[in-house]
Amino acid sequence: MDEQKVEKDLIVEESLAEVRIALMENHRLIELNRESNEGHSFSVGSVFLGRVKKLLPALNAAFVDIGDSKEAFIHYLDLGFHFTAFDTFVKESNPNKNLKNLFSTTKLGAVLEKEGRIEDHLKVGQMIIAQIVKEPISTKGSRLTAEISLAGRNIVLMPFADKVNVSQKISSKEEKKRLETLVKSILPKNYGAIIRTAAEGKNASVLVAEVQSLIDKWEGSWEKIAKSKGIQLLFTEYSKTTTILRDLLNDSFSNIYVNDEKIYEETRKYISLISPEQEKIVKLYDGKEPIFDHFEVTRQIKSSFGKVVPMKQGAYLVIESTEALNVVDVNSGIRAKTSDQEANTFEVNKLAAEEIARQMRLRDMGGIVIVDFIDMETQEHRNELFKYMTELMSTDRAKHNVLPLTKFGLMQITRQRIRPVTEINVMEKCPLCHGTGKITSTVVIDEQVERRLAYYVQEKGIREFTLRTSPILGAYLTRGVLGSSYISKWRRKYHCKLKLVESTANSILQYEFLNAKEEVLD
Repeated sequence: MDEQKVEKDLIVEESLAEVRIALMENHRLIELNRESNEGHSFSVGSVFLGRVKKLLPALNAAFVDIGDSKEAFIHYLDLGFHFTAFDTFVKESNPNKNLKNLFSTTKLGAVLEKEGRIEDHLKVGQMIIAQIVKEPISTKGSRLTAEISLAGRNIVLMPFADKVNVSQKISSKEEKKRLETLVKSILPKNYGAIIRTAAEGKNASVLVAEVQSLIDKWEGSWEKIAKSKGIQLLFTEYSKTTTILRDLLNDSFSNIYVNDEKIYEETRKYISLISPEQEKIVKLYDGKEPIFDHFEVTRQIKSSFGKVVPMKQGAYLVIESTEALNVVDVNSGIRAKTSDQEANTFEVNKLAAEEIARQMRLRDMGGIVIVDFIDMETQEHRNELFKYMTELMSTDRAKHNVLPLTKFGLMQITRQRIRPVTEINVMEKCPLCHGTGKITSTVVIDEQVERRLAYYVQEKGIREFTLRTSPILGAYLTRGVLGSSYISKWRRKYHCKLKLVESTANSILQYEFLNAKEEVLD
């Protein structure tokens, strides 16, 4: 796959209820993210001041109340190396203290022991600063960590830490040394950092500006901690739009289209901070039709989120999701490119692998994914399919692991689950059966129509009608010769003018009575 030819667009749609963000690669929908505008979000990266609700010594863990309907969970190993420093800061902060001085003079203390017990550090009712690392899923509450981190594009800031680590993906020793020296020189006391791969080659001014913005964000929460010791949201990550840009933005990004001026300004400001040369790719969309319709996102959502996902030339996937795992079945349909069955099967499986890799990102499928590929005879093809799937998954940001095919033709994929699977209902209720799966018997449809006609004539005194039906029902009501049809009989019986009009817009047994002014009668 030639990465240089991939054109990436980000489409951001703001509505009253939510912000929806679509990532397109070569105009094909790859990721769909949604951020609610209502209430405060219990999403990954959000930092809360929470209250310890219950200790679980057997699990070496605790439940913490962060204001959600489900209590969050924290394990002893998630308290972090310098939990005592955070704990001291929470307990000693108050509106009369110089919080900057308190933070810089708080001693980090000894690193928490690996084999320690949670009851030695937490008590019921204690207030702690905690960050969500996994969103609430099904019956489970959020998963928390007390080791707070603020992620930027190039730097991850760590309050109450004393180390600066550099990404292993930066291969140059000189560049590693340059970045480490630079970041150490700009970090105030009691701050550590992780230097991300994206920082490679960045000049000092970009890194200084980013570090300062992350410090400002962390220090901006201190007033809330000092003023109130109640449960509250301290700060969230940046908006979903800027979070996606932080993780994905690279030179291959072509355009970012936004339909809201406020988000447009926020996005432009954020890009000018993390990658000034790309500020011009942010564009404000002001077209007449909805932004998702204009870029064909809506159409792709409707075709991609069903249980059955069609592929090229008749092949399709069937996707079933449960709480424990996701199952994908590959079907060849009517597709047959060659007379060589093995080659054809291998071709369909490769096609399916591409769509499965896309579907996992699109639906944010997590946990265990079992794929039932079409059986292949040769081991060579099985190995090639495994390599191809691994290559396709390499661009996925979520931690994952792909296992080779079993002798039964099953492939197991584990993918980091940090939020629930995205589910969008693409089905509509049938206007004829109203979701029951049953319609009126054709045997009694004529009686039903006649009853309504009698009501309008006898109760409402209406004498002139147009009856609009589907072509099939119209043919049924007008069949017969020399005035023997239902329509002819009703004209004579009720002494009324009755004209029948057929419409292909009507479903099989759907009918409507219209008056002389062509108004539909209830």
